[in-house]
Amino acid sequence: MSIASRTPDRSGFTRRFLHLAGGFWSGGSQSDGRNWTVWLLAGALGLLTVGQVVVPILLNLWSQHLFDALEQRSMDRFLLMIAAAGGIILFNIGNTILHLRVKRRLQLGWRTWLTHKLLGDWLTRGRQHQVTYLPGDHDNPDGRIAEDIRIATEAAIDLVLSLSYCALLLISFTNILWRLSGAPEVTLAGSTFHVPGYLLYIALVYAAVGTSIALLMGKPLVKAVNRRQGHEASFRFGLARVRENAQDVALLHGESGERDRLRLLFGGVQRGWNGQTHALSNMMVFSAAYSVLSAVFPILVASPSYIAGAISLGVLMQTAQAFQQTVGALSWPIDNLARAAEWKASVERVLGLHEALQRLDREIGGEGTERITVERSDGGHGLSFRGLSIAEPDGRRVVEPFDLEIRPGERVLIVGDPAAAVRLFRAVARVWPWGGGSVVLPALSRVFFMAERPYLPHDTLRAALSYPLGVETVGDAAATAALERVGLGHLRPRLDEPDSWDEILAVPEQQLLGFARLLIHRPDWIFLEDATDSLDPRTEEAMLRLIDAEFPDATLITIGSHPGLEAHHRRKLLLDRMDDAVRVREVPCGDRRIAAVAE
Repeated sequence: MSIASRTPDRSGFTRRFLHLAGGFWSGGSQSDGRNWTVWLLAGALGLLTVGQVVVPILLNLWSQHLFDALEQRSMDRFLLMIAAAGGIILFNIGNTILHLRVKRRLQLGWRTWLTHKLLGDWLTRGRQHQVTYLPGDHDNPDGRIAEDIRIATEAAIDLVLSLSYCALLLISFTNILWRLSGAPEVTLAGSTFHVPGYLLYIALVYAAVGTSIALLMGKPLVKAVNRRQGHEASFRFGLARVRENAQDVALLHGESGERDRLRLLFGGVQRGWNGQTHALSNMMVFSAAYSVLSAVFPILVASPSYIAGAISLGVLMQTAQAFQQTVGALSWPIDNLARAAEWKASVERVLGLHEALQRLDREIGGEGTERITVERSDGGHGLSFRGLSIAEPDGRRVVEPFDLEIRPGERVLIVGDPAAAVRLFRAVARVWPWGGGSVVLPALSRVFFMAERPYLPHDTLRAALSYPLGVETVGDAAATAALERVGLGHLRPRLDEPDSWDEILAVPEQQLLGFARLLIHRPDWIFLEDATDSLDPRTEEAMLRLIDAEFPDATLITIGSHPGLEAHHRRKLLLDRMDDAVRVREVPCGDRRIAAVAE
């Protein structure tokens, strides 16, 4: 079954999110399985949230006593209320600072855990390369890991805390509002009824109507936020591509075309912004009216009791505040709709990447699915291709099945179809699993792949030489000798200078640095993928002679079509495209007619 035939699971949003990120809370946050620190912090955060709820309760009681003191013109009680306000302020400051610190520690811990998890899934066994061939919504993995994980974890904790706060606030002020409402008499059709807690019922109806209207009017906001985030990610990715290829763009004078492409991408950002603005405007029409009405409505509702002399001024103000707090708690969906929409959109993007990687693992390692196997064996001494066939991820065959044995120390040149040749190298390197058959490498052999352009990390030159090993593996003497042997001795003073070497060095110098890296690693099997195509014939010949002299017993397998390559190889494989697939056959070295056809 091809990858394209599998569709990601889009059901159960909450279940999918907890399956991805819940390990932080269930024990996966600690390498030794102990997650007591996480739950200790979560417990402390819960207590501090309760402390946040205590503050408005205290203020509600303080308001009653203050206005009663003002109504009675009591200076003693007034001064006591000033002192009480100072105590409430100090308590609120301490509680708020601790709440902020504990919350941010949990947010960072969760983000760190999820980032490491997704990086581990992405940067393993070539998945970062293989996933690019899958259909689906998983583009711009850098933005998903850097930005969307941040929003997904930070906003999740913020939303849960605000919901918990509102729930506790609702419970507390429901009791207060019920008590303050009393049981007024209502006469209807000549009958008198007592309605205990009538203010609570009014608050519930008021909040329910407001929330329903807000959710209805805010529904388009969720889609608008999702669309905008997608456009923002595409624009960031486009900028990163230009930055990564700044030298090539400059050499080809492609600035105008890149500007047009980036402007087109930014046009999507503008459309997303305008769509979100339109959706927010619709929400604000209601929110603006609702916020003003919420401030005056409770006073209007409770004022008749005060005018009738049934309650004091302090109780009136206390009732109005309790009504406002109750309605505010019930209005949580209105206040957090935009934040929840942003969170959901980011979670969907993180899930898109995670589920694509999971789907890739199922497709590659699933039972009953034919895939290329690469293994190490003590039984043979060479590189064996056994019934190896190579396909595209959608199942289309690229290379027909073939058998081949390459013995240690041989020099093999591969010519012909370049795409098939690159796929063959990728299969040996275990990053191209699509196809069938097996690749068997000798056990305990060191394999080194030299791509057309060596990857140069943004680090020191020593780090570039030692990659992917650590800088401590390359001493000054070894690094200097390697640079001198490939003609890059002028770079020796910059050995420990961090820089963007892929931008500073010319392409031929980058390829020469790849040969210096080869001298550092000293492999048994060398795979060259057009690694000399940017070198002039004289320098290319010098590098091939360097391999002959430094690695006389190593096996060399080269992809390339330069005439100077044949003199350094004893076997030639022709990847000959016939109809829709490529056939592998061995041809004599030195056959210029075949070489010309291959080129």
